[in-house]
Amino acid sequence: MKQLDEVDMGMTYEELSVYGRLRKIFRCGPVSMFKNLCYRWGSRLSPLEVADKVKHFFKYYSINRHKMTVLTPSYHAESYSPEDNRFDLRQFLYNARWPYQFRKMDELVKELDGNEVALGETRDRDKSRVNGVGMGIVAAGSGDPKSGL
Repeated sequence: MKQLDEVDMGMTYEELSVYGRLRKIFRCGPVSMFKNLCYRWGSRLSPLEVADKVKHFFKYYSINRHKMTVLTPSYHAESYSPEDNRFDLRQFLYNARWPYQFRKMDELVKELDGNEVALGETRDRDKSRVNGVGMGIVAAGSGDPKSGL
């Protein structure tokens, strides 16, 4: 049974956890998150559905991001801490429309034939997981010395 707040948010807590890890740990923006999620969810969602989910997340992320800078430090049950007050130097004011990034995602959806499921289930995908986490594409500047090889 889904919680009502998940319906209000338009995303599940599991999805929110994936978005948060990609955003904070892997330093993904909209386009790199879209690519990662196409790889990760490609067997069950079409690129168009993945793009809609990423756009929805980033729209509300950018609208509410500034609120994270004024929260008092508190305990968080995630391995990545969304607590901002010391170490997070990301910007906190964003254009909620993300014009360049969303346009680039639309172009990628057209290239991937947006209504078809992107990837089938294969065992090769399990072997190519990054750091055992199951992420597809390492974000630029992520501190991973193997990225780009």
